[in-house]
Amino acid sequence: MNLSKTLEEYFSELSSNSPTPGGGNVAALCGALSASLGMMVCNLTIGKKKYIDVEQELTLLKEKLEEYQKKFFLLGAKDNSAFDKVMESFKLPKESEAEKLLRANKIEEATIGAAEVPADVMKACNEILPMIKIVIEKGNKNSLSDAGVAASLINTAAKSAYLNVLINCSSLSNQTIANEIKKRADIQMDEISRTSEYLVEQVVKAIQQ
Repeated sequence: MNLSKTLEEYFSELSSNSPTPGGGNVAALCGALSASLGMMVCNLTIGKKKYIDVEQELTLLKEKLEEYQKKFFLLGAKDNSAFDKVMESFKLPKESEAEKLLRANKIEEATIGAAEVPADVMKACNEILPMIKIVIEKGNKNSLSDAGVAASLINTAAKSAYLNVLINCSSLSNQTIANEIKKRADIQMDEISRTSEYLVEQVVKAIQQ
């Protein structure tokens, strides 16, 4: 994810016929947006007399969320790079049998890499959810909806990444590796969906009280 570009430039690239940035990059972006919202709620809580008891905890939490914000930025860039490697592999010569074998191996290797990046996005989503939970429970109640959006975005990020895991695994010849990656992704997706949906429900209830 190239942070030096403007949003207008990013959306122009995203909507063009270029394969990158694509859905995997957007998945990482959603994760970064979630972390950013969590940080915002922390900043709106720190320094408030009403929340003095949780100030130290949320100060430390904000630092952790910033680490994950940067991690999602990095994963977005890695997603672009991984897909570019797949495309480059398809352009390799395939005249002789040796060239065909090398090309097939390179495609397989690049596709595994392209599946592992969104799997890492899912892992980061799972790791950040407990932090979002604390933000919801202890953050500034005037920003409760923002914390809820953070939880919702993590679910979106994970589901988006999950789709990218599946499509890359479906292209793999080595179904043993594909099934291992998919199995981990299935477990994480189930956990992330249940947790994030529960958190959003809690936010809705708290707002309506």
